[in-house]
Amino acid sequence: MAMRHDTHFVDFISKKAAVPLVRMISLERIEANPHQARSELGNIQELMSSIKSKGVLEPILVRPRGDRYEIIAGERRFMASKNVGLKEIPCIEMNVSDNEAMEISLVENLQRKDLDVFEEADGLNALMDIYGYSHAQISEKIGKARSTITEVINISKIPAAIRRLCQTRQMDKNRSLLIEISKLKGEAEMRQVIEAIHERGLKREDTRDLTKLFKDGERAKESGKKPRHYIFHYSPKENRAYRIRIEFKKEAVSRQEIIKALEELLAKLKLPS
Repeated sequence: MAMRHDTHFVDFISKKAAVPLVRMISLERIEANPHQARSELGNIQELMSSIKSKGVLEPILVRPRGDRYEIIAGERRFMASKNVGLKEIPCIEMNVSDNEAMEISLVENLQRKDLDVFEEADGLNALMDIYGYSHAQISEKIGKARSTITEVINISKIPAAIRRLCQTRQMDKNRSLLIEISKLKGEAEMRQVIEAIHERGLKREDTRDLTKLFKDGERAKESGKKPRHYIFHYSPKENRAYRIRIEFKKEAVSRQEIIKALEELLAKLKLPS
């Protein structure tokens, strides 16, 4: 099992402890971190096989909590070691505060790409909500652009029911689409956009246009103006002699509604004049 930490993470650790103490600690004295960013450990069978044949090649990070230790990063390695029957595990002991422990855990998981989009969003949001970090401070500590931090934190506002729908529609790993969905106010609008993305195979650019329609519609309602209508455009690349434009009298339209409108138009054109 190769070391997957890059220079950024190694530098981060070295700033926290000039000479990290590596020692073997009994698994019985180690407990999970209640603020662990990961919500699920995923499949650890491959990791268990590796540990069973080669041992734990990379120490986990822990901090002392009285006569016990709390995991900062490395819960998958801890659980895999426990499952294969190990009695102790190599640890890097670090004396850090609660917020520093969360920082390190987030950085470690982000560097490993072990977090899904929602876990990353919730973790960054926790730094802000629990410890009062600003977006700029998180940007500096995590090593990501401030604009990216803001966008990802907004994803944490997506309700649990909508997250489940995103998973059902296989959109939960698409950060760019989730960013656009997070810009909408209510669950009803989010559901409509998700179904439109699913039915019409929309990309981020199309989704951005669709979410803009919803936001424009909301602003129009607040100002007393009529909401904008949805417009379907089609311009074939192989034939520039024509293009199709259909305007619907509502803000959002499904793929089936577009097909039905085109079929009705085609049927009418086929009628004898």
